Amino acid sequence: MAQYTRKEVVDEAHKLAKMMAEIEEIDRFKQLEAKLNDNQKVQSHIKKIKALQKQAVNFQAYGKTEALQKIEKEIDRLQDELDGSPVVAEFKESQTVINDILQMISNTISREVTNEVIRSTGGDVLQGETGSHKQSNGCSR
Repeated sequence: MAQYTRKEVVDEAHKLAKMMAEIEEIDRFKQLEAKLNDNQKVQSHIKKIKALQKQAVNFQAYGKTEALQKIEKEIDRLQDELDGSPVVAEFKESQTVINDILQMISNTISREVTNEVIRSTGGDVLQGETGSHKQSNGCSR
């Protein structure tokens, strides 16, 4: 069985990352991000929300609960408006798709590493046990 250095594995991970950066879903994400950045209404709402969040931190620090509640309601209203924007909804959906792809790849790598360890020790992949687990339980005679 071939042995790889940590550097070789990391180099392969970089190659995989470059491949992933070229998939259709990433292109869609980039297009939507550019659309989002060019949308003046969206950018205006984001700036307002950030400014209100700073005020909210100050009001909270000084115990001004009534003013804080007003600010939080305004932040929620602006956030709802943002979320109702088609470009924002598309962007968020695109983020979800990419996160799902990353999760799938991560899970696949994790599962395959585990399975490879099990196989290489003469274990049982279906049982999820390595060969050394069998021996330590006295099952192998």
